[in-house]
Amino acid sequence: MADITLSSPLVRPKLGLGGAAVNAMALIAPGAFLWITYQLQAAATAPSGASVAADIWAGIAVALILAFLTAISYSQLAKLYPEAGFAGAVYFAEKAFLERTGAKRSAPSSMARMAKLATGWSAHLFYWVYPGVMVAFMATLIGYIYNQFTGKNLSVLDLTLIGVVFTIVTGYIAYRGITGSTFTSWVINIIQWGSLVVFSALAIFYRIHNPQGVTTGWTFSNAWDVIKPHTMNGVLIQSTLAILILVGFESCTSLAAETKNPKTTIPRAIIIALIVQGLIAYLFEYFATGTMISDKLTGVVDGKTVMGMDAAAASGAPIGDLAILLGNYVFHGIGFGLMISLAITVAIAVIGTTLSCMNTAMRISGGMAADQELPSMMGFIHKKFAIPHVALIALIMVSAVIGAIGVRSVVGLTGITLASNLGTFLLYGLTCTWTIVAYRKRKDHNIVLHDIVPALGVLANLVMLIAIVYLYAIGNADSKNEAYLMFIIAGGWLIVSVAYIGITSMRKSYSMKMISAMIRPESLQVLVEVLKDEDLILGMTVTKIKGFGRQLGKTPGQGNGGDPDLKLTSDKISFIPKVRVDLVVNDWDVPKVMEIMREALFTGQAGDGKIFVMDAKDAMRIRTGEKGVLAV
Repeated sequence: MADITLSSPLVRPKLGLGGAAVNAMALIAPGAFLWITYQLQAAATAPSGASVAADIWAGIAVALILAFLTAISYSQLAKLYPEAGFAGAVYFAEKAFLERTGAKRSAPSSMARMAKLATGWSAHLFYWVYPGVMVAFMATLIGYIYNQFTGKNLSVLDLTLIGVVFTIVTGYIAYRGITGSTFTSWVINIIQWGSLVVFSALAIFYRIHNPQGVTTGWTFSNAWDVIKPHTMNGVLIQSTLAILILVGFESCTSLAAETKNPKTTIPRAIIIALIVQGLIAYLFEYFATGTMISDKLTGVVDGKTVMGMDAAAASGAPIGDLAILLGNYVFHGIGFGLMISLAITVAIAVIGTTLSCMNTAMRISGGMAADQELPSMMGFIHKKFAIPHVALIALIMVSAVIGAIGVRSVVGLTGITLASNLGTFLLYGLTCTWTIVAYRKRKDHNIVLHDIVPALGVLANLVMLIAIVYLYAIGNADSKNEAYLMFIIAGGWLIVSVAYIGITSMRKSYSMKMISAMIRPESLQVLVEVLKDEDLILGMTVTKIKGFGRQLGKTPGQGNGGDPDLKLTSDKISFIPKVRVDLVVNDWDVPKVMEIMREALFTGQAGDGKIFVMDAKDAMRIRTGEKGVLAV
């Protein structure tokens, strides 16, 4: 698989372990998801209609086990294939099968290509829908804050416009490159860690000191009651929701080209991100929240007062309501101010998770475009900021549209969330499978790390995938509508993908390209041997030529005392002897040929040459009359 990030001088390794990990941590975002998802978790019901809110913490714990199984698989693949560049798991999929079969490149219908396409399809369903989900959440949050100040609700059009503005602003931060995104992620993570520690500590303080005099009205009788599993159905349902808040640990695999020593840095960053945000932050804050809920948390449903977890399920922002209680009864009257302050930190954390996912999404698209599996323009690298900016522009537009669907109703919001989760389970399950494939015949194969762990990961993701489809398909009318929306998004993407792959595969199978390279004469034999070893040429035309490029035919420093750091001072043009190499190849082989040519010809000095690719409309073998690719 060719990846332009490996060869482009625009993309340079800048990130260390902290930078790689913090970008993944920003996507997990515990400071945002406690506020965003607690109402959905509190309102979750079994197919019978019974509440499963008591299993929120246990559901997160089960989802964490699934996440760690998958994270270990990702880290093992990242260690094995540090050259993955932007493509991440998509590269892992293809490379695992190429190494297993001993093939040098993917054939159009090979297992390696099918694995790559399946992984790429799942990754795009996850990473391209997720930012839209966050756009809808942000617009809803701003609508909630507006309501708290004015008592009025924003219209759907207002929320949509807010979502569009938010998408553009976040996209602009991503556009500025990985350095700016990393700094933003550090700031956002520090803010959300601080806010969740304060909120959680206050919630536990509230339970211990009981300023409102709760007697028998606690939702959970003690600490064990908060964390223990209550029903199997409840744990399973809550875990399918909880996976949304845990995804993102793997996102740093798409930063391999921008990370120093990715072979060791990326695997560590994956695990660190999940430990810090999942194992520590989420379990702590959800435990603290559960201990605080009592009959003092109230709400109104159909004119009737509800309390405790029922009130949390009915509230637009139950964490905001709890913050009001904390402010009023722990600090005596600052409830509204505390709630607004917490809401602002949540909004900041939503920016971080959206930004991190956009960074991942556009890089995976860029990596696949460089491999000719997406339109080539999606792989264009910005000269200044070194990001696939065309892919980012497309992502911004898609995110705004998906966000507009989400702000229309709770059904719309849940439906797009389920579509993203569907992509997540598929992607994670496939990646665990590729881990087994990649290590099966290797000398460093470990039965625990490379068989048992990924096999359990495949099983766990498969169970989640079945559960998310089954439980929503057999639910009430709203649940079924949410499932329908999920299938519409996933099915629509599948139809578009299959159509595009089918059309481009047919075209590339019967089309040819002429590759013309202007190279140093002394590099010719090296190039011929390399291409021959890779079985990429059946013929070649070589022509002696003279020419000049940007250096006007002189090396830097010529006429400047030999100082290579000084620019040329003479306008005189010199023609340098070169060799022109022409070869016609099948369209499929173009990325691989270009990659190999660059590796063979690269010296790092001015004058290495250039490679041009042109359409070859037709060809004929004179002796036999064969035409097209058969003549090559």
